[in-house]
Amino acid sequence: MEEIRKKLTEIGKKIVEKGLVAGPGGNISAKDGDFVYLSPSGFFLDEIKEDQWVKVNLKTGEIFGDLRPTCEISMHLGIYIERPDIKAVIHTHPPITLGLISAGIKFKPFFPDYVAILGKEVPIIDYVVPAGEEIRKAVCNEIKRVNVVLLKNHGVVAVGESIKESYTRSLIVEEAAKSIFVGILCGKLKCFTKKEIEKIEKLEAEDYRKALLKNL
Repeated sequence: MEEIRKKLTEIGKKIVEKGLVAGPGGNISAKDGDFVYLSPSGFFLDEIKEDQWVKVNLKTGEIFGDLRPTCEISMHLGIYIERPDIKAVIHTHPPITLGLISAGIKFKPFFPDYVAILGKEVPIIDYVVPAGEEIRKAVCNEIKRVNVVLLKNHGVVAVGESIKESYTRSLIVEEAAKSIFVGILCGKLKCFTKKEIEKIEKLEAEDYRKALLKNL
């Protein structure tokens, strides 16, 4: 429990440092057995202390302590129920990604880390009202088969088998967005073919790196 709170506190600071959220935006969580630790509502992610992560019983929904969990609690719990393998959920508002997907730009694999860390498909969900059952249903419907979901006019949801893995996916999404933006400005972005994607998926070196991320 203490280790999870410590890691969440560290990642919360990094998310803000990297500009993936601003102000009290975004929310993150991690699972430990039947319990989930979520960012408290209204807090800047880099200001949350280790003892302020809100503990919630995944099976019953019981909330422990005096602080209110993020308003996206339903989405977080829904993801953990839908994907028992998932140990962490990170929801960010990365500006370049948000701008591109809200303008109708689709994300497709075009560099090795994209394929290895994000996967060959990163779907975009049309805007739905945040903080309720509508966004829970929309995200959980896609998260069954992917590890990153883009929310038009809202942000990004990245999941992982560790806090580090979900954080890494959040980072790579925004890095991809920067490259897509530059590619659009300079010409036509060259994306990978199906054959190129398959070759990357078979790389032993990528399997090793992915295995490390799951345990950090």
